[in-house]
Amino acid sequence: MIDALFNNFRKSTVLVIGDVMIDCYLVGKVSRISPEAPVPIMDVQHREYRLGGAANVALNLKELKASPILCSVIGNDDKAHIFNDLMKQYELNSLGIVPSSERKTTIKYRVIGNKAQMLRIDDEDKCILSEEEREIFLRKINQIIDHQPIDAIIFEDYDKGLFCEELLQQVIGIAKKRDIFMAVDPKKRNFHHYQYVNLFKPNLLELSIGLKKEMSELNIPDLHTLTKEFAIQNHIDLVMTTLSEKGVAIYDRIHDQFHTHPAFLRNISDVSGAGDTVISVATLCLIAGQSAQVSAQIANLAGGIVCEYAGVVPIRYQQLKEEILKLFAS
Repeated sequence: MIDALFNNFRKSTVLVIGDVMIDCYLVGKVSRISPEAPVPIMDVQHREYRLGGAANVALNLKELKASPILCSVIGNDDKAHIFNDLMKQYELNSLGIVPSSERKTTIKYRVIGNKAQMLRIDDEDKCILSEEEREIFLRKINQIIDHQPIDAIIFEDYDKGLFCEELLQQVIGIAKKRDIFMAVDPKKRNFHHYQYVNLFKPNLLELSIGLKKEMSELNIPDLHTLTKEFAIQNHIDLVMTTLSEKGVAIYDRIHDQFHTHPAFLRNISDVSGAGDTVISVATLCLIAGQSAQVSAQIANLAGGIVCEYAGVVPIRYQQLKEEILKLFAS
């Protein structure tokens, strides 16, 4: 079963549409306080750039031997050169990357002194795409779908302005006509604009904000009721909610089933990027024919694995395969 599953990963072409960014890590040593203000001074010893946001989803898919095509709009600036160099470094398909002089390329700086994160700085532009940018972007997506055999589309929404209701409805309409599997990692602004997708994957905080519920109200029985109502109202096949240290819950509208899976015990180092891994693995499992329950288990496992590493990292093919073998052997 495991070999067949991973062989199916290799046959999958996934269009990843979403907000991309660069994660920059400034690592150094702190040994004194600034005379200008009561803040530490860090001497930078190491600087590292990594792909983040939707680009990290594409990288996860690439690591699992699938064929991702990344679609996004970036700036026409110095940071765009860094982003494009990283895409080339990881041999990712940049056919769907649209540069725009009206935007800046998002970069997140994480300042890490004496092995502890001291500060994060987000340098970004969150305004909605202009009508002209949206038309160019949609045309690019259409061209790719017309000329490539797409097995799935992942909408990776980080609320950076790439998505609006009009664009989403157009792409979802195209995908529905072609019977392309659709998965969503949502944020607040467009939470209710994903009708008719196959997989909707919020985390618990995103779900509480999107449904305007207090976190304290979202116990497991309530989670079942709320995700079932949401799935029925929006014609969504699967709602999978990641619950951090409590694992994952998934409601299957087609079979009217609700399952929860506890988190696997791991040595947690950093949860950054875990959601990117979860939606990548869940999508590949589902289009390979795995059940909702098994797909949730494997995605939950993969999300836990990447939390053992510092910073945003993709899942590793061999490690995931070995861990799945252990899971189903136990």
